[in-house]
Amino acid sequence: MTSAKIKERLGRTLFAFGAAICIISVLAIFVFLIVKSAPAFNKIGIFDFIFGNKWAPQGSDTYESALKGSYGIFTMISGTAASTVGALLIGGVLGYFTAIFLVFYCPQKLKPIASTIINLLSGIPSVVYGFFGIAFLLPLLSKMAPNNGSGLLATSIILGVMILPTVVSLSKTALEAVPNQYYDGSVAIGASHTATVFKIMVPSARGGIIASLILGIGRALGETMAVVMVAGNSPTYPSGLFNSFRTMTANIVLEMGYAGQVQEGALIATGVVLLMFVLIINLMFNLISRKTVDGIVKRPKESKLKAKAFLFSQKIKEGAGSISYKIKSSKIGEAVAKASGIAVALILAMIIVFIFVKGLPTLVTKPQLIYGKFEFGSENITILPAIICTVLVVIISLLIAVPIGIMTAIFLNEYAKRESVFVRIVRGAINILSGVPSIVYGLFGMITFVKIFGGSASILSGSLTVSIMLLPTIVRSTEESLKGVSNSLREASLALGAGKLRTILKVALPSALPGILSAVILSIGRVISESAPLLYTMGSVIKAVPKGILEGGATLAVALYQLSGEGWYINEAYATAVVLIILVLGLNIFAEQVGKTLNRRLKGDANERKSKKSA
Repeated sequence: MTSAKIKERLGRTLFAFGAAICIISVLAIFVFLIVKSAPAFNKIGIFDFIFGNKWAPQGSDTYESALKGSYGIFTMISGTAASTVGALLIGGVLGYFTAIFLVFYCPQKLKPIASTIINLLSGIPSVVYGFFGIAFLLPLLSKMAPNNGSGLLATSIILGVMILPTVVSLSKTALEAVPNQYYDGSVAIGASHTATVFKIMVPSARGGIIASLILGIGRALGETMAVVMVAGNSPTYPSGLFNSFRTMTANIVLEMGYAGQVQEGALIATGVVLLMFVLIINLMFNLISRKTVDGIVKRPKESKLKAKAFLFSQKIKEGAGSISYKIKSSKIGEAVAKASGIAVALILAMIIVFIFVKGLPTLVTKPQLIYGKFEFGSENITILPAIICTVLVVIISLLIAVPIGIMTAIFLNEYAKRESVFVRIVRGAINILSGVPSIVYGLFGMITFVKIFGGSASILSGSLTVSIMLLPTIVRSTEESLKGVSNSLREASLALGAGKLRTILKVALPSALPGILSAVILSIGRVISESAPLLYTMGSVIKAVPKGILEGGATLAVALYQLSGEGWYINEAYATAVVLIILVLGLNIFAEQVGKTLNRRLKGDANERKSKKSA
């Protein structure tokens, strides 16, 4: 066997190994969580655990002794369901009409700005949303509430704003995928623009819109830090808009730090139940998305063209015929869509302006907050250790996730057969990883990486946990970028005598660089934004600059959570929120600009090659 063939086989094996790591990660998450929760399920009883309505754990309970505490999570399941429904009523409806506004009513000059606003909303860390809820929303609601404003209404509003970008982006994509012929045909027979939008275009994109709402539900189910900060967190049913309640994710975060043996097992079991709910939601999303894509992409067979054309014409006639009776509803829909677009812009402005107005004065008057030396027991707070911890986590997690993600994407796009069982398993694993709530990643990291590295939280444990979270983003972005590389470039390289491995490394990957760099930059923003998975894998205490990666520490997001927790350092919390927003939003804008610049250069190089070839 020649050296060239050996290199080719080694390359293929290496890329397949990267894909296998995704499968191993999913299996490890399920196996470790189930193994750790099985004793608790057995001790408490699955039925009593899921449907019990009293949560009063005793730290002294062990698997060998009789239970003294109660471990029923049905109140938390009810709280999770109620807050998710509330978020869907607010964020789902607002996102749905905002997507309609962006596609059909937004002026062309404003569309790039509007899309940027949506991207910025998706980039704001969840802990910042929670802090905004504490600092602005709760005081506002307290004027009409019998308590401080916390409860179901505040949680639903915050979660609704958080799922907005997901609903808007996917609904917008679904609406844009509807064939233009539908619109042209409706307008040609006398239907107005608004009637066509709401009677023809929106119903045709129904599958994609439903899929976006389902994915929004998944996001709301798995949210942790923002909910902890505004829900009130009493383990009771959400009996009113201003009654304190607790979700499953909040239950894990609040009690894991001091849990006894059975209590810890019950909290991990709560994570298993949450994971099952989210997996069901993601399965529903994938099924609906696949049907929607198939309906748009697959061309009808010749024998069915006439039937399709007839149904289409009937649909147009029905839509146009109902205009005289339902014109008011369409006009109302238009007004709501325009109001929703304005509301989303105002929400972003409100969040950013409020936090900047409150936080910038502290940064100006106390710049040592950023660069000051940490002194134990001192009242002079500094976030320098948190910044350094964040940088270390970013570097280590990217060094792990980026090579594995790129190898997996190369295997899926360049080597794998689309219908093979292994490829289906890999893609399924990636879909599962993308849907796993961040707190579940934190549980997994705590019972695996923390135990492996001596039993105490560390930067290395947190980085390994976060690196698994980043895999889906890097794999998908890299694969999409590789798909966008013209096959003619590969064919030209092979024709000149280069092997497949050399073609991939020297031609395909450099051409896919814009998408890869964008994914890396967005991954940096994701690491900076995360807090829940790092609380119990890396630590939650703001302390001195770590001397090594086996020491623990708080990242910026975790530091913000701690500073705002008791209200003692609220000004410093505002300033930390400003730093977080600047970093994350700056990275999102930078990623977008890098992608556009590199795409223009690559297209320019391609056009230059074409012009030289024609000359």
